[in-house]
Amino acid sequence: MKTRYNLANHANFEMKKKAYWHRLLTQFGSRELSKAQIFWRQRAKRIAINLFLGFHILAITCWCVPLDTPLFSLGKNLVRPYFLWAGLFQSWDMFAPTPALANSYVEAIVVYKDGSRRTWSFPRMEQLSLSDRYFRERYRKFSENLQNDQNDALWPDVARRIARANSTPSNPAKTVILVQRWSPIVPRADGSYQPEPWDQHVLYGYGVKREDLQ
Repeated sequence: MKTRYNLANHANFEMKKKAYWHRLLTQFGSRELSKAQIFWRQRAKRIAINLFLGFHILAITCWCVPLDTPLFSLGKNLVRPYFLWAGLFQSWDMFAPTPALANSYVEAIVVYKDGSRRTWSFPRMEQLSLSDRYFRERYRKFSENLQNDQNDALWPDVARRIARANSTPSNPAKTVILVQRWSPIVPRADGSYQPEPWDQHVLYGYGVKREDLQ
């Protein structure tokens, strides 16, 4: 009986020892596995970030360098969707070699149902405080691009947006007229520049429909 009891205790001890070592090895292995996973995840993040930075720097170079060559034109066409989606498009050639030669902005004349009129304008940076300019600078860029005839597809949408923003149920907008105002900057003999009187040009007239105000 004693021999059988000793054998049973020995067998039980061996089973517990094997279970202990198995648990220990499993915990150690899972710990090592988690360390490996963390390492590869961090490395994958670094690779992804470096690839994005490389792409972004290359995209900015293609977009902003003021060179009209087939290679740069191809690069601009490839990155155009990304820049338009992110709102990062910027024409740095506004500074060189031929800076803008006129101050300009866009106004809208809103004609109401009762015959009255109102002049509406995009935010103008020279009329805003420094903090407001920080948040509304995009309006200036949008207004500059709106004056380009190549972007005339935007004019109906802009007119509808202005009509909705300036209508009331009792007196809705009936017509929106987009007007471009500009003042040429003429160089003087001494190298300075003198702004000329303001001129204006009608870009687009839109008859507002009832569904436009909904």
